[in-house]
Amino acid sequence: MSDRLYSVEQVAERLGLHVRTVRNYVRDGRLPAVRIGKQYRIAHDDLEVFTGRPVPAPDAGPGVRRRHAEVSSIVEVEGVDRATADRLATLMMTAAAGRGPGERPLRIETVHDKDRARMKVVVLGGLADTARLLECVEAVIES
Repeated sequence: MSDRLYSVEQVAERLGLHVRTVRNYVRDGRLPAVRIGKQYRIAHDDLEVFTGRPVPAPDAGPGVRRRHAEVSSIVEVEGVDRATADRLATLMMTAAAGRGPGERPLRIETVHDKDRARMKVVVLGGLADTARLLECVEAVIES
C-alpha cells in the first residue's frame, strides 16, 4: 500500500485531463479523495483503482520535477488546397487525441488561408513526439 497523495493538478497531468474534469470526478464521487484544507488529495491506490491500471510512482521526491524538454514549432506549408489542409489537420488532431495516460500532451493549432493556398501549423510538445508528427506531415505533403 502506498501512502503517496496526489493533488488534483498532478492527477490531471498524469491522466492528460483538464483540472476541472478531475475535480468533477472527485465531487461526483467517482474518484475518491480527501479534503485537506481547501484542496483535494487523491491516494495512489485510489488512482490505480479509478484508472484500472497501475500508476507508476514518480521517480523524484516531493517537490522535485523530472527533467523534460518541450519544443514549439511553427510550420508554414505553401501550395496547399483545402482538401489537403483538412487531411493534414485531421491527421495531426487524431495523433494528439490518441495519447495514452501519462504521456505528455501534444498541442496543435492549424490555420488555412485559401486565398494564398497556405497553411500554418503550431505544435507544442515533447521532442520525439513533435518530430514523429512532423515526419507524418512531410509524408502527406510529399504524396
